[in-house]
Amino acid sequence: MKLTKEKIIEAIKSVEDPDLGMSLVEMGLIYDVVIDNDNNVNIQMTLSSPSCPVGPQLMTDVEVEARTLKEVNKIKIDLVWDPPWAPETMATDSVKDALGIW
Repeated sequence: MKLTKEKIIEAIKSVEDPDLGMSLVEMGLIYDVVIDNDNNVNIQMTLSSPSCPVGPQLMTDVEVEARTLKEVNKIKIDLVWDPPWAPETMATDSVKDALGIW
């Protein structure tokens, strides 16, 4: 079975921001997933705040969930700050609704 970006995204959807109880994927904190020919996975993600105290744990959780896919070889998580997270444009409608953004 071919490893795809969609499969990785689906696998990490269960990782939630502990304060908000919302999926990092739905919050728009996962910026990109790149898979090479050897099924090495690079995930670019950000946090809701640079001072997020659980950032390292969230990154670990993303890696653990991505590893549930047996096709995955190596995983690299890149924490990026550009572009800055903007829930108004990056989050799903359900997250915006829960946060009162409209």
